[in-house]
Amino acid sequence: MTDFRCSVASRDDGEPIAGTAPTETELLLVEHAGSWGRKAVAESRLPEAVRAHLAGLAGVRVQLVRRHGGESGPGVRVFHARATDDGFAVRTVVLPTPDALLELDLGRDLTAYDGPLWLVCTNGRRDRCCAEVGRPVAAALAERWPEATWETTHLGGHRFSGTLLALPSGHTLGRLDPATAVEACASLERGEVPVAVSRGRAGLTPPEQVRELHVLAGGDPDVDVVAVPGEPRRASCADLVEKPTTRWEVRSR
Repeated sequence: MTDFRCSVASRDDGEPIAGTAPTETELLLVEHAGSWGRKAVAESRLPEAVRAHLAGLAGVRVQLVRRHGGESGPGVRVFHARATDDGFAVRTVVLPTPDALLELDLGRDLTAYDGPLWLVCTNGRRDRCCAEVGRPVAAALAERWPEATWETTHLGGHRFSGTLLALPSGHTLGRLDPATAVEACASLERGEVPVAVSRGRAGLTPPEQVRELHVLAGGDPDVDVVAVPGEPRRASCADLVEKPTTRWEVRSR
């Protein structure tokens, strides 16, 4: 079916989104407004040596970012985020050229960044839903938070589009539209968690994400989170094969 949309199918089936946030504990966000391929860094127009360097960063999830509308610069903005007990510590620097990434010392050359970051997946080469749903979300957020809003290449979970990673909190949101995205980010700014659209907090394991959301919604913390088989489904619009899925159940002890 050429009109299949994975995000519509997932929403209509009522697939749970809790426990689907990224689990990586260290992120590197590199500004690059060039065209984004399915494998964004590897297929980018960054210099070959830079692409190889980024691919060799062990334990670091590398994503490209750009301002809404594809604008970039001046310089190359870089954000580095490392998980803490209650979110992420975010540091930043503006480099003169992409080649400067080769000499960048992540522990020494960046300074603390204390503002919010709204990272919206808009990579249509990865999945059409990310572009069709994500770009209007990014536009709405950029109108209200022009400095905080960035488009990014991949947050996982195409079928939960529009998806957003909020830093420094790490809360990852899904099934957003422009209106709910603005409302959710405003609540995050107030120190609240929009549980109804939350996939969990990045940097935690899926069971930890589900438990935290359960407690935030007012549930008893003395529970077990159990993985159970979910319905097989197409993980993205371009994936023609249904694959097994996992959902998480909260059970009283």
